[in-house]
Amino acid sequence: PPWGILGRGSAAELHLQPLKFMASHGNETARATFESKVPPFYYRPTFSDCQLLREQWIRAKYERQEFVHVEKQEPYSTGYREGLLWKRGRDNGQFLSRKFVLTEREGALKYFNKNDAKEPKAVMKIEHLNATFQPAKMGHPHGLQVTYLKDNSTRNIFIYHEDGKEIVDWFNALRAARFHYLQVAFPGASDADLVPKLSRNYLKEGYMEKTGPKTEGFRKRWFTMDDRRLMYFKDPLDAFARGEVFIGSKESGYTVLEGLPLSTQGHHWPHGITIVTPDRKFLFTCETESDQREWIAAFQKVVDRPMLPQEYAVEAHFKHKP
Repeated sequence: PPWGILGRGSAAELHLQPLKFMASHGNETARATFESKVPPFYYRPTFSDCQLLREQWIRAKYERQEFVHVEKQEPYSTGYREGLLWKRGRDNGQFLSRKFVLTEREGALKYFNKNDAKEPKAVMKIEHLNATFQPAKMGHPHGLQVTYLKDNSTRNIFIYHEDGKEIVDWFNALRAARFHYLQVAFPGASDADLVPKLSRNYLKEGYMEKTGPKTEGFRKRWFTMDDRRLMYFKDPLDAFARGEVFIGSKESGYTVLEGLPLSTQGHHWPHGITIVTPDRKFLFTCETESDQREWIAAFQKVVDRPMLPQEYAVEAHFKHKP
């Protein structure tokens, strides 16, 4: 059972008998006790989430009883957090210790190349920030990918902390800051409306081949489908994308087709996908039929969804991109 990961000791033994507790009281009563004060922004993992998130949820709930005693939530609820995290270097790929500061008052996450540096190396606005755990991609069980917009292009940073609680606290602190930002930005919105917007996992990631508009050959690239932005990278851990494609809705003239135009040449992988936009066609190939099916399903999901008013502004930015 999952409770086996929790530590021993008198406090643990006193509080951590959830199986017995549930047997006599039932799930609902246990939840009412151990989840009585879960903040709305706190991420509740699902079965498909990484082991770290699931383990820390159980520890927070039963071992540390963070959702019974509100004062134990301070690491992620106060609106300010600073500490050292390991950050992957943009050019050399080495992880180096960097000071990070999250300040809700300034609406930003900042990091500094030196602890005593006056000026931050980067300022990431909470408004345009996302965080998602990427243990497999980063090769570290606590690996977190943070993305933000700079000049309307996506930037990635890859960070981790050796302590699982620390990195999950950072993740929930970022979600808390976004929650409070969105509460101000959309004063009429309910918690249920805002919570899905706090952080998002990618719809799909993986390798495909692509070709450019000037009939260059197909090249293998790593693709990330992040909401309506399809980004491609030479390497999965690149700091910024080689290019981004906006994928709108079918009402706006976007279509996803299986296969490639008959005249297409130069591709190595057999399973093609064509994305038709109002301006041009984008051609991709997948190595396997199952990859092709999964990518088409991800694209179709986005195309079938009507566009929100703010997404038209994003689309307009993409219009003048090369």
